[in-house]
Amino acid sequence: MPVVVVTDSSSRLPPDERKRLNVREVPLHVLIDGTDLRDGVDDVPYDVHDRPKVTTAGATPAELVATYRQALADSAGDGVVAVHLSAALSSTYGAAVSAAREFGPAVRVVNSRSAAMGVGFVAMAAARCAAAGGDLDAVEAAARSALNRSHVYLVVHRLDNLRRSGRIRTAASWLGTALSLKPLLRLDVDGRLVLDQRIRTVTKAHAAMVERVADVVGEHTADVVVHHVDNHDAADELGAALTQRLPQISSLDVSDMGPVLSVHVGAAAVGVAVSVHDD
Repeated sequence: MPVVVVTDSSSRLPPDERKRLNVREVPLHVLIDGTDLRDGVDDVPYDVHDRPKVTTAGATPAELVATYRQALADSAGDGVVAVHLSAALSSTYGAAVSAAREFGPAVRVVNSRSAAMGVGFVAMAAARCAAAGGDLDAVEAAARSALNRSHVYLVVHRLDNLRRSGRIRTAASWLGTALSLKPLLRLDVDGRLVLDQRIRTVTKAHAAMVERVADVVGEHTADVVVHHVDNHDAADELGAALTQRLPQISSLDVSDMGPVLSVHVGAAAVGVAVSVHDD
């Protein structure tokens, strides 16, 4: 039986794509007034990012163990490769490593060092290798090879959510106090959210994001997903600008950022996940 790939709900993989590639998903959690809602399973309010006392949590050890056990059984012992949200952004990776110990070398855990479809692209690379008959070592290698070809950029409209969630340091020198600051952020090679450029307007920040994507794609082909938090119009405009700037893009989709990431980046945030092909 093929190796089975597992990811978590931060990956934003569409259900049809997960089914086609036989990718299993573990939910992350949104906690609202003491109520624990599972991302992708329970109904999460659409305006969760605007609620003041909302927190998030990673996948639980019990959920991870149960998912890995079922995936391993379904692989008939051929193995499991689990691709999870950046360890720098979530407790999920650490919990996954602990959960995988129960199964020995049959379950391999990969830190995507990414978020949203940055995670999804790595999981898809692994799943395609598994579907082609790759063994456990090959599927893990496919996932790790995709890490360096995945890039994520983000423009937030306000910094409150990131400050509140602790995903940026409140003392970081680049934050400043200017309410108009619209920083272009990126995930670095360690999966940390860092400043890419200080920019004062949303329009200029989106234009800078297009140029940064163009820089990493170069002359290669690539797959791109534009994510947004209740800002579909801006995401569509950004997608159109990327298509014009990079006509060699193989695919470009627009999707929401999901409730867990939305809580941290806030309303109107727009991001781009890109997977550069190894042409």
